[in-house]
Amino acid sequence: MTRIRLTAQERHAQLVAAAVTAFARGGYAGTTTDQVARIAGVSQPYVIRIFGTKQELFLATMWHASDRVQRIWREAAAVDPTLPGLGKAFKALLAERDLLVVLLHAFTTGSDPGLGDAVRQCYGDMFMLVRELTGATAEQARDFFASGMLITVLGAMRVLGPDAVPPQPWMTDLLGTLPYDQE
Repeated sequence: MTRIRLTAQERHAQLVAAAVTAFARGGYAGTTTDQVARIAGVSQPYVIRIFGTKQELFLATMWHASDRVQRIWREAAAVDPTLPGLGKAFKALLAERDLLVVLLHAFTTGSDPGLGDAVRQCYGDMFMLVRELTGATAEQARDFFASGMLITVLGAMRVLGPDAVPPQPWMTDLLGTLPYDQE
């Protein structure tokens, strides 16, 4: 069996992809660097050598997820620079459930002294980008984020997305209130 040698950038991306899977499953507190290493097929000391700490790995994973969301919004704004345009584009991220779950986990760590500043910066960057791309007021962006968080939670619970569970009556009622078509 021939071993393929990855560049440092490719190895970093491989570890972040493994971390997305691991942190989506267990959150920050419930995930170890050993779990990430096993998913990536490398040793735990290698993960530490690349990232230094679990905290730095988690932050790299959070920024990766945030960058993906922001990239989707920028692409959408090039075609339709409105809140509904960005909202429709966000729907595509339901297929990347683990990314959204990682962001949910990240936002819950906002009070952690070692993570909070970065988590708040991440959320703030996303908020300001939406305002910049759409010209939305603070209130309009707040409402957009409120709906987005609901959609993210529903995606995490598999109420929305390609792997959605069979709908229950409450789900149908709630989904009917969302600001864009779920079909």
